[in-house]
Amino acid sequence: MNDNITVRRVGANEATEYIEALADVLIDCVEGGASVSFMLPISRATAVDFWTRIAHSVARHERTLLVAEDAEGHVLGTVQVVTDQPENQPHRADISKMLVARRARRRGIAQRLMAAADDAARAAGKSVLVLDTVAGGDAERLYERAGWQRVGVVPNYALKPDGTPCSTTFFHKQLG
Repeated sequence: MNDNITVRRVGANEATEYIEALADVLIDCVEGGASVSFMLPISRATAVDFWTRIAHSVARHERTLLVAEDAEGHVLGTVQVVTDQPENQPHRADISKMLVARRARRRGIAQRLMAAADDAARAAGKSVLVLDTVAGGDAERLYERAGWQRVGVVPNYALKPDGTPCSTTFFHKQLG
């Protein structure tokens, strides 16, 4: 892991300051083939609109936004802990949009983001986490190493950015 990388929670009052940098990471990941809800070509306006909605959700305390930054303050990755859940699931949170810029991969950033997401979920009083990811991708191995349990695979669940169907693996984690 790189000690020059800082992972931190972005506060409700500062989330809007990160929109442009987070849009850069999202665009990079989608252009790199990540199936994270967006199709090619992804416009900057689409990415900015998405992160604007996320910033508003952070301000409403519906989710926690975490970022990984280098020593110069450049955003290299992000993940969200969605804590706003139905009334009968106050103990659960969803992990969403775990993204690391292609230039920053293989440096332990995703692992650090996921550990910070666990901590943020615990701090929010959550004990059950769920997420989904493209089946067969690098993220599956990351989640398994981080103690996530595979629930199952749904064939043809989503599309990759180029329109190719892909299967999705669902995971859960029980926080102790």
